[in-house]
Amino acid sequence: MNRKSTRVLLISILLIICSFIGYTQESVQKWNRFEATFVYPTNGNAFANVQLSAKFSNKDTTYTVDGFFDGNNSFKIRFMPAKTGIWQYITTSNIKELNNQKGSFNCVEASGRNHGMVKVSNTYHFKYADGKQYYPVGTTAYAWNHMSKAVQQLTLNSLKKSGFNKVRMCLFPKDYNLVKEEPEIYPYPFKSVAKGIDGAAKKVWDLTSFNPAFFQELEKQIDALNQLGIEADLILFHPYDKGRWGFDSLPMDVNLKYLKYVIARLGAFKNVWWSIANEWDLVKYKTHDEWIDLSQYVAQTDPYHHLESIHGSTAKYIEYWLPCFTHASIQDEAPVMHWGAAPILRNAYNKPIIYDEVGYEGNLSARWGRYSGEYMTYLMWMGAIAGTYVTHGETYMYKDANDTIFWAKGGEWRGTSWKRAGFLREILEAASGPLEAADVSRDLKTASSGNGNYLIYFGKEMNDNWYFNLPQKNGSFNKLVSGKKFKVEIIDTWNMTITPVTEVFETAQLEDYRFFDKDRKKISLPLKPYIALRIIAIN
Repeated sequence: MNRKSTRVLLISILLIICSFIGYTQESVQKWNRFEATFVYPTNGNAFANVQLSAKFSNKDTTYTVDGFFDGNNSFKIRFMPAKTGIWQYITTSNIKELNNQKGSFNCVEASGRNHGMVKVSNTYHFKYADGKQYYPVGTTAYAWNHMSKAVQQLTLNSLKKSGFNKVRMCLFPKDYNLVKEEPEIYPYPFKSVAKGIDGAAKKVWDLTSFNPAFFQELEKQIDALNQLGIEADLILFHPYDKGRWGFDSLPMDVNLKYLKYVIARLGAFKNVWWSIANEWDLVKYKTHDEWIDLSQYVAQTDPYHHLESIHGSTAKYIEYWLPCFTHASIQDEAPVMHWGAAPILRNAYNKPIIYDEVGYEGNLSARWGRYSGEYMTYLMWMGAIAGTYVTHGETYMYKDANDTIFWAKGGEWRGTSWKRAGFLREILEAASGPLEAADVSRDLKTASSGNGNYLIYFGKEMNDNWYFNLPQKNGSFNKLVSGKKFKVEIIDTWNMTITPVTEVFETAQLEDYRFFDKDRKKISLPLKPYIALRIIAIN
């Protein structure tokens, strides 16, 4: 047997083994990842020269997903099943040895903390695929995944003890005056060094290939977040490069190949969200229309339709009503600084609103990075009471730019609002459902989560007492009537305490769209800011 025949025989044996692995793989939980690996020795650029996809079928459901080259002659297909039962697949490829490969696996019910992907629910809110309500209580750690292994572990330890269930993070490394660390690994292979316009040495990348080792590390980081019950809000582009690596100025054809590869690799990760860009309007190399094109490409290419948005600079909005955007990711503190402003955007876009950047708790000289813990907590509650969501962030620096600032690099908590964010999440999850304004544009402080379930937030007001009263309107729920009995709890949102009020309150006759207690009872309140009331109907 000659050398060529021997090579063909070995390839055939390897493919048979891989196909057999596909048939005998252990059962996969619903929404977890199935992965099939095919070995094929390639000559030349496998990223450019080899096309691979697979069709997965289960009874009357069919998905087509792209495969990808993972280095070392390894090609992979990943799939996230959403239905139980036997799934069968067949590959399509321009390479004979990778084409028409078949296999199957058994998808079983999810268990434990596996609730599936997060999707939009009830127009303005979110649920996991299994129906469990999801309240995004997130934070930001832009470049934590580009830091040293030690800092990455510190970050995960910090997140583990927090109540956060979403983290905003960048796929490309970040160059900023507070983030100057050079990553150990990059998404593209290093090609050579050249002199830039300023005369400084700059890395040149092979943009026709990818660096599988980088993505393998990223996948471990996303899986580590998943183990903590945290969604990875993955920022695909950003302006914080300034020519250092050139990832912000890639041409459109390279951008599309990059997105295709990212979706093929990460689309089967159930805890991934697509954030097309952070501060898209500050990237001088792309136009508004190109951002829309990239956003639509992701929505069309992703077979699972993960949550997707795009983020602008302060008060810079985009057409969030477009179908490619599942929710609005907004940088603007004004709507949650003032009563009644936050719901306006909710009603305008008719989608969930996440104020992903309203400023940060910290001690920076920049005005956006020196909020107190109290003020950061206040903004999160102002968003929540309006039926929207506010993302937290922390920017304490005690030494210099090499300091581990959580907002930029992750690390350890140094502030105080992160604990209060976890407490807010507990309050939201204890409610009967998501919050919405009880009497929109009229009562700016009372929210409802269902029939007989109210949450009132006084914000910065300091009251020593409050007459029990509720609006007749109750959002999208049944209107309140007289003769209903309620219990009340006083919530100190800063000290994180819940104090039951001993008395029972009963609604009297309607007075100008409101119900007071039939005996005009009032509640004694602590004379301090940031107090809330939880009011729940009895029986």
